[in-house]
Amino acid sequence: MSQRQTILLVEDSPVDILLMQRAFRNQIFTNTSLQIVRDGDAAVFYLNGDGEYSDRERYPLPAIILLDLKLPRRSGHEVLGWLKQQPQLKRLPVVVLTSSSQTVDVNQAYDLGVNSYLVKPVGFASLSDMMQRFGEYWLNHNELPEPLEFSGL
Repeated sequence: MSQRQTILLVEDSPVDILLMQRAFRNQIFTNTSLQIVRDGDAAVFYLNGDGEYSDRERYPLPAIILLDLKLPRRSGHEVLGWLKQQPQLKRLPVVVLTSSSQTVDVNQAYDLGVNSYLVKPVGFASLSDMMQRFGEYWLNHNELPEPLEFSGL
């Protein structure tokens, strides 16, 4: 990976955010920035470049989105449904990272176009291991799509 890539974490739990930040401080993610939004509406604003998120130098479009499902204001399923309807954003890979392993949540996420579905493990060591494997696959082995150009941004 030669260019700095951004991962957008959409997560409302302060504890999970802290754990993810710690997990991202390892060697796999040295050339990666982590942007964080705490609810579904903020995710849509970020991705759309609305309001404070209009500065793409400060808030670049992500290469990958890590999306929780149980969010305030707009659920992860709603964010995913919105995202996949946006012609210039629909290619962005989305990995659901949630505590729900309910079949209905998994199926709905895949029906809406999620690229992967991960259940948050219990404990920091397990989360760190999962994020290590996530980084290996998504940032080192997987070919990410070319971003579509935004008109007017």
